[in-house]
Amino acid sequence: MGVQSLEVIEALPDLFEVEVLACYSNAEMLIQQAKKFKPNAVVIIKEDLYQQVKDALWDEDIKVFAGESSLCDIVEMSSIDIVLSCIVGVAGLKPVYRAICCGKPIALANKETLVVAGELMTQAAVEHHVPLLPVDSEHSAIFQCLAGEWNNPVEKIIITASGGPFRGKDAAFLEHVTKEQALKHPNWSMGNKITIDSATLMNKGLEVIEAKWLFDATLDQIEVVVHPQSIIHSMVQFADGSVKAQLGLPSMKLPIQYALTYPQRERNKMPRLNFADYPSLTFEKPDTQTFRCLNIAYQASRAGGDRPCVMNAANEVAVAQFLQDKIGFMDIPRIIEQQLEEVPYSHPGSIEEYLEIDREVRGRIKGEKVRR
Repeated sequence: MGVQSLEVIEALPDLFEVEVLACYSNAEMLIQQAKKFKPNAVVIIKEDLYQQVKDALWDEDIKVFAGESSLCDIVEMSSIDIVLSCIVGVAGLKPVYRAICCGKPIALANKETLVVAGELMTQAAVEHHVPLLPVDSEHSAIFQCLAGEWNNPVEKIIITASGGPFRGKDAAFLEHVTKEQALKHPNWSMGNKITIDSATLMNKGLEVIEAKWLFDATLDQIEVVVHPQSIIHSMVQFADGSVKAQLGLPSMKLPIQYALTYPQRERNKMPRLNFADYPSLTFEKPDTQTFRCLNIAYQASRAGGDRPCVMNAANEVAVAQFLQDKIGFMDIPRIIEQQLEEVPYSHPGSIEEYLEIDREVRGRIKGEKVRR
């Protein structure tokens, strides 16, 4: 996502320049991008990589910082006009919250920000008059369908899903799939964690929760439909029964550009959709009996409080363990359900409390045997 965002910015040099670049641990990529885009500053969150980045950029006029606290501080810089949050996982919470509280518009690609602490984040956004501009293709599609319709009642939000690499497979098959198979998404090129979430349908569950907060919708208003071609990115049904859809090729560049240039639509050289290449667009219901993560997300969101936070933390650890060949594919929903059952319910009131719950869940899972 970060690489594609920079490609969008590079294509619009009259509109944007990079003020700050940040990443968690990919020091080589950060160094390469810093030398190309010449930001005012860079932040490497993994502090033991600070010296590597500092040494590589010593002859550049670029400030180098390290650690989460530095990233939280740097988003307050007056020279920053918009913050594009692409950090995967719960690591994005503090910097995004800090940016909101200092009045920076947020182009949001980090689902977990709203999944884990949606109530807190949206309240802060309202209080500080900060727009949350969706970057995910599905939420960007919904946002675009709602343009000009703000006073018209929404009956239903329809989030499309490709179905992932295992669409149509049964539970017996999924018990034995490998990470190599799970990482072969049919339509999208994404990071490993998001690709596994797509394979389990947890990605759609996270998107449902995010949509609830972004568009002030109830869970009963949000429906997931499997659309294997990934051409319709999402739809909105209004009170009169009309349905609006946003279509486009499977690419993150268009939603990134739309968030950064909103409310304008800037010309670009991105590939155009040719309908003759897609003579058939099909739809089906998701198999939530086999792919339980989608239902788990609905249930966690209905329960409220810390349940989405517990679910997200358990999912992040389980996915990491699957990618390390420590557990099987179907162990992912088992681990999440186990933590939701065993971790006591609470209602956090601050970012620190959410992060403490996140740490607790991660600590509980590591080293524990999955209950069958």
